[in-house]
Amino acid sequence: MDNNEIFELMSKMTVSEAWHLPVAAAYCNAINLRGVINEIVRCNMKVPPGDIVQALVLDTLSGRSPLYHLQEFMEDIDTGLLVGRDYPPEAFSDTNIDRAMDAIFKAGPSRIITELGYSAAKAFSINCSTGSYDTTSTNVWGDYRRDEEDAPKIVHGHSKDGHPELKQFMTDLLCVERGVPMLGGSLDGNASDKKNNNVMLSKVSSFLARHGIKEEAFTYIADSALVTPDNLAKLSKIRFVTRLPGTYKACGKLIAKAVSENSWEELGRLAELPSPASRPASSYRAREETVEIDNVEYRAIVIHSDSHGKRVLKRMEKEKSKSRDGLEKKLSKAQPEYYCEADARVAAARLEALSDGMHDVRASVREKSVPSKGRPPKNGERKMVPRFVVETELTENSAGIQRMAEEAGCFVLLTNIPLEDGKKRHPAAEIFKSYKGQYGVESNFGFLKDPLIVNDLFLKKPSRIDVLGMVLIISLLVWRLMERNMRNYIANTGRQLPGWNKGKTARPTAYMMKTKFHGIKVVPHWRRAEASRKNAR
Repeated sequence: MDNNEIFELMSKMTVSEAWHLPVAAAYCNAINLRGVINEIVRCNMKVPPGDIVQALVLDTLSGRSPLYHLQEFMEDIDTGLLVGRDYPPEAFSDTNIDRAMDAIFKAGPSRIITELGYSAAKAFSINCSTGSYDTTSTNVWGDYRRDEEDAPKIVHGHSKDGHPELKQFMTDLLCVERGVPMLGGSLDGNASDKKNNNVMLSKVSSFLARHGIKEEAFTYIADSALVTPDNLAKLSKIRFVTRLPGTYKACGKLIAKAVSENSWEELGRLAELPSPASRPASSYRAREETVEIDNVEYRAIVIHSDSHGKRVLKRMEKEKSKSRDGLEKKLSKAQPEYYCEADARVAAARLEALSDGMHDVRASVREKSVPSKGRPPKNGERKMVPRFVVETELTENSAGIQRMAEEAGCFVLLTNIPLEDGKKRHPAAEIFKSYKGQYGVESNFGFLKDPLIVNDLFLKKPSRIDVLGMVLIISLLVWRLMERNMRNYIANTGRQLPGWNKGKTARPTAYMMKTKFHGIKVVPHWRRAEASRKNAR
């Protein structure tokens, strides 16, 4: 090949941005993202909805806001490599995206999430025997249509972000293996977590049948909103681990008994990785009891965390000051003297009853003599009469404060998993570890609500917000699959991967992986590039 041919070849070449997106696209292909969506969403679009969704997912994982000038994003990438077919950028115009979103909503975004979760579980041999469920809220601005049937209602509700003045929609997720989403979708902004759990439990039965898992072999993990009569009735066969709400009287009694008897099982530190000296890992203790709810007996495991106790002590210092100030104010308004000893002693008992656990009020009655009222007699001294003074002393109840701190550092886990199941035991430490896996769902919400991804929603149709929620959950699924594979590699080989600051890490994240591909570009084969230009013309 001479120089002229080389220059001619170079003139036909295009250079496209790649970064880490070919890796993400490979995972999209592994779960058959485009195939699953195109099979479910039947439409006559020239650009199939599955191709558009894959482009949106890759756009999301690039660090840009999804739906924001997608056409411009597609100008800089190799669509043949990342989407499976060479498309001109205008194929991803706002009009095409809108049409695809409307078609996807009619087909059912949650159905697509379920099918892709099943596809991912098969492709990557994911263990689906334990699922963690949780919900979060996403704030939005502006007005929204209320007449779209089956679309999530964008309304005011209980804001988990502390912004009750803003409207919102909810997102729920059921994740396995500490963070891989299998089921989920968008919900009404005022949806109740108690009812959300009930709806998800209805979906779990078909989920288990699909994966060939018996109900008694599955464990459902959720927060305290799970504990309602209706939800517990649905969990007669499915095993569960949850937190017993403090609104149940049994919760306080179990904690008080555990602290009073002080016979704990030491669980130690359960952190998976060593902690820095500046932030030592929490140490835990447990005590087992049984509790009866709606005539059904469950295991109740009281957990005490030392780090929780330290945080509580800081808060209790403020409460202790508030307690003293309040009691001093009440004592200052009390009547100091009485004519009748019996009245004085009744008053003293009433003041001692003000003791609140942090401070003790001790009241005593002292008799004194005072001159009687009226003119003194002409002969002799004035007559003296008794008066009864109530004197008080305010002292700190150190033992009570310590006991309250211990109790505040405790919570109760509720489960129907037996201690012994045939030859297998399920001790308190195992139950608690499974509950701690709930953090995987909570960290996922950080991804779904990342300001770099979902800073502002410019969609005004709730149906399209529902579809955008689906795109974000699919993006999260791909993100977690990449992270899962890296960690499985380390577990199987013992070799650590590059982390931050040119060091090695045993806990790589997908974001760490992403940073290793900065500056990567691709040059399509000239024959494919030539064919692409002809198709565009």
